[in-house]
Amino acid sequence: MFHEVVEDGTVGTIDAGQGGDDSASDDAITAASLLAAFETLIGEAANEAGREAVIDEAGLTEHAADAVADGDVAELTLAEGAAVLAAAGDRDPDAMVAELRDHLLIGMATAVLDVDTLAARIDADLTGQEVQQALEGRTAMTLGQLAEIMAVIERRKR
Repeated sequence: MFHEVVEDGTVGTIDAGQGGDDSASDDAITAASLLAAFETLIGEAANEAGREAVIDEAGLTEHAADAVADGDVAELTLAEGAAVLAAAGDRDPDAMVAELRDHLLIGMATAVLDVDTLAARIDADLTGQEVQQALEGRTAMTLGQLAEIMAVIERRKR
């Protein structure tokens, strides 16, 4: 799942200094590196499942399926990304999203971050209230926004 790209070390190229970086160290986890890892993860799942399954089982539009095939997942919602992963695997997409939300909230507690501080440190144009709504699932969160939020949390935990 999405949080596992950090845990198992499969985050792609590390780019210091992007995405509201708190420290510009060479080993900083960035939104760009996380998004690249998400693109790889979803692209491989989409290739494994096939275009028709991505459209039929995951419920993506043809335009979204084409974007995934082109490696552009930043505008996919978290739910759509989980649905693509589920189409290629044997997991429940709702359970994957719930697991990720738990991971993010635990990470915020570990990093001693509140939603306003988090909102101030991401490039996405979200207020603290909007970040909270996205974390709780009351509003959709794109994978681009997820990458930014996760990068801030992971850097702050280190």
